[in-house]
Amino acid sequence: MKRLFPAALAALTFNAAAVAAPAAAGVIDCPLRDAPYSAKSPLIDIMLNPVAKAILEKEMGASLDKAPAMFFGTTPPTFAAILTVREAGRFRPLNPEALARIDTALAALPVSEADKTARCARYDVDVPAFKLPSGKRPRVLLFEKINGFRDGPSVDAAHAAFVAIAQRRDWALVTTEKGGAFNPATLGKFDVVIWNNISGDVLTLSQRAAFKSWLERGGAFVGVHGSAGDPVYFWDWYADVLLGARFAGHPMNPQFQEARIAIADPASPVAKGLPSAWKMTDEWYSFRTNPRAAGAHVIATLDETSYKPDGIQGQDLRMGADHPIVWTNCIGRGRMFYSAIGHRPEMYSDSRYVTMLENAVKWAAQPAACRNGK
Repeated sequence: MKRLFPAALAALTFNAAAVAAPAAAGVIDCPLRDAPYSAKSPLIDIMLNPVAKAILEKEMGASLDKAPAMFFGTTPPTFAAILTVREAGRFRPLNPEALARIDTALAALPVSEADKTARCARYDVDVPAFKLPSGKRPRVLLFEKINGFRDGPSVDAAHAAFVAIAQRRDWALVTTEKGGAFNPATLGKFDVVIWNNISGDVLTLSQRAAFKSWLERGGAFVGVHGSAGDPVYFWDWYADVLLGARFAGHPMNPQFQEARIAIADPASPVAKGLPSAWKMTDEWYSFRTNPRAAGAHVIATLDETSYKPDGIQGQDLRMGADHPIVWTNCIGRGRMFYSAIGHRPEMYSDSRYVTMLENAVKWAAQPAACRNGK
C-alpha cells in the first residue's frame, strides 16, 4: 500500500525521541499475575501453561499447535491477549457445558511462580529518557505499545499523521513503546498522551495508578480507533470510566463500508472547520452502551441507515438513531477524547479527519477545558 507520508517525516519524531534507560530486573506488579485460572483468564495465559492449554484442547477436540498464531500465539502482539476462552468461543463455538467443564478444570490448577513470570513478560518497566525541546507546547507523548491486535498500516499512518501535525504546529512530540513511561515523573513532563490504536493490556498496576492520577489531576488522553476496540478489557477503569463504553463489534459483511458521519455539536472546538456531515469508508465500531451514560459529550455520530451494521455470525450491531463515534469527557480535572474512526490507513490522510485530530489535541492540551469533572 502506498505510504501516506514520506518515510523521512515519520523519523522526525525520533529527533526528540526516547532513549531507554536500563531495564529493571523484571516486572512483578502486572495485572492478573496471581489470579486463578478460569474461563475468564486471558487466552494468552492459558496458552502459556501446557496443562491449561491441554484442558482447552480436550474440550475443543483439536490441537492448538497449528492454530493461527494471530489468535493463539503467546508472543505479543496477539489476539490471545484480548480474548478469553468465553470470547474465543465466538470464533470456535463452545457449548455452555463445555465452558463449565473448562472453567472447573482450570480453577483446579495452581498458579506457579513460573506462571506469574510468564504472565508478566508482556509488560515492561523500562523508563524512557526524553529530550523535549524547550519552549514548545503542547508537549505530547505518542504511545504505541501494543500487546493485542496490531494493524501495522493503521498504526503507521496514524503515527505519521500525528508527527506531521506536530511538525506543522511546532509542538513537542516524542514517541515510545514503553509502558515504563507511565510514572509520575515522566508523565509530569507532558500535556497530552495519545494512544495510537493501543490494543491489549499494556500497563502494570503501578503504571495504571500513575496514569489515572496524572489524568485526574489535569492530564489529557487522546485515543484513536483500536484504543477502544478490544473484545475484552482487564482494566475496568480504562473501559468504563476513561472510555465510557465497551466495544461490541464491527461489520463483517463487508468489513469496510461507506457510512455517513454527522457532527452532533458544531460548536465544539473539536468540530471547528469540519462540515456538518460527510461520508467515509472505514471499519465502523459499535459499543455495548452509549458513552453519554458515562457523561461523555458526543461530537459526531454514525448514521446506521447509511451502512449495514451486521457483525460476525450475524451479530446485530445497531445502537439506534444515536450512535456515537467521536466523543470527549472530563475525568476529574483531566480531559479525554476518543474517535472510533481510523482502521483504514487512508483515514489519516483525509483532510477532514486530520483537522479533527489536530483540533482534538489542541482541545485536550487546554487545562481550562475541564474543571471539577465538567
